[in-house]
Amino acid sequence: MKRTIEELQFEHYKLLKSQKFVEKDLDYSILQQHIPYLEKISELSNCVVMIFDLFKCEHVFVSKNISMVLELDMKKSLGEPSYINERIHPDDFYELHEAGLYFLHFGFSLPVEKRKDGKLVNEYRILNEKNEYLRVIEQQICLENDIHGNTWLALGIIDISPDQSIEAPFQSRLINVKSGDFFVFPPYNKEAMLTAREKEILQLIAKGLISKQIADKLFISVNTVNTHRQRILEKLNADNSFKAIKYASKLGII
Repeated sequence: MKRTIEELQFEHYKLLKSQKFVEKDLDYSILQQHIPYLEKISELSNCVVMIFDLFKCEHVFVSKNISMVLELDMKKSLGEPSYINERIHPDDFYELHEAGLYFLHFGFSLPVEKRKDGKLVNEYRILNEKNEYLRVIEQQICLENDIHGNTWLALGIIDISPDQSIEAPFQSRLINVKSGDFFVFPPYNKEAMLTAREKEILQLIAKGLISKQIADKLFISVNTVNTHRQRILEKLNADNSFKAIKYASKLGII
């Protein structure tokens, strides 16, 4: 069953809050050191630069040229957390949350030293103050981790897309800038993602239950459980249950 936007937003909020920040250990002078360079980048490249604080769950920096490039209100962009979200096309807004969850689960599962290797690229429509939709390309990277290994500051760079077809679909992809690995959302094998029963069984496997215990708990036969286990491995292209659990966790399936 397709989740509601409220469910996606709540899950997204829970995921952000799953990191254990220690407020007194967050050195905001680091943010201030970045700002002059980011302002210069925004001026030279004529793009909008933003910093999202995963501890505060809000934008803590928005380049001044947002009113010129995207024709949005500068003060509202920084002072009202819902302002930008409310101007994203409704269809794209839903998919942005789906893709965000997908890649946040993936990113948070990586070792801290690998989190700056990825660049998330989203292409979507946003409504300017003239009530006209613009198609934009947004790149996001991890700018800073805190001293405890939490992903703290995320850098976003927004450009006007050369393709201004308002009917073009939302796109999202993650690029590993070091290895060249490329991940897209929706994943190519989205139609092969696990059924509700398969997710349930994989969750029980992750808790350490064997097939007989799962069969008793779900009131099904051991043979049925084993059939589901085999299908799970095939769908996730995994050699064993441990790899299936690890991969499903990265994708946010379980």
